[in-house]
Amino acid sequence: MKALLLASRPKTLPAAIVPVWLATVLAYHLTGEWSLTLLLATLGATVCIQVATNLFNDAIDARKGSDTERRLGPKRVTASGLVAEKTVFIWAGIFLFLAALCAIPLIAARGWIILAIGVPSLYLSYGYTGGPVPLAYRGLGETFVFLFFGLVATAGTYFVQTGEWSAQAALLGAVVGWLSCLLIAINNLRDVEEDESTGKRTLAVRLGGRLYRRIMIMMGAHCSLAILAVWYWFDLLVGVEIAFIILSWVLLNMVVLGKKPEKLNLYLALSGGLLVLFAVLFQMVVLIANGVL
Repeated sequence: MKALLLASRPKTLPAAIVPVWLATVLAYHLTGEWSLTLLLATLGATVCIQVATNLFNDAIDARKGSDTERRLGPKRVTASGLVAEKTVFIWAGIFLFLAALCAIPLIAARGWIILAIGVPSLYLSYGYTGGPVPLAYRGLGETFVFLFFGLVATAGTYFVQTGEWSAQAALLGAVVGWLSCLLIAINNLRDVEEDESTGKRTLAVRLGGRLYRRIMIMMGAHCSLAILAVWYWFDLLVGVEIAFIILSWVLLNMVVLGKKPEKLNLYLALSGGLLVLFAVLFQMVVLIANGVL
């Protein structure tokens, strides 16, 4: 069970939790209402899908030989022999089943549109690294993360909470998407040499480390513009937003200019913390704007 916990990669779970958290805060900010039941059901579904994705990734990368002894990141349980591949696949299936159960209250509340969002999400938890067109092996990992962990998760949760679609939720989802892209970008940059040697054609491999670092700068610029737009549109505290952008660029500068790949594990943890920090700050300024704090 400890090995399976390792394979679930709990440090990546903020990418599943933050968009649900922020969209619920936004729903409260714009409508004055939110549902705890729908929040918990949405969190259960997104976290289970994230865990299933990580488990499929662990098993499929081992099957394809993408995880080797050269790996700089955390140990992978299938490749290292800690857990049998079949067992990892079974547990991934269990978490997909749990995600489907969590979605039942959401379908009851909002109807077929939840199926339109949920069914592709369930498949892509496997299709990210498996299936006929594995996204991570085609250089589409960043696109997938931006769309599903940013726009879809945030706008979808807002719809679950309110029954309406919102341009503000999409804009907030863009911020979450860019911050989540930074997570996967650091991960791919760390593993670029190993991935290239094993035929895993991530975007970092396709572009090369130097150009990929420049792409990361563009990600940071887009994220900063999206953050500025969020604070301007919602008329929240400007000073908080500027401080967060400065902190983001400090971390991005360390990643882009860093020469030691082993330090990228630390930067990966910091970028996950950055995502959570944004959620905390956003909730704080919303509560201040609504007179709660």
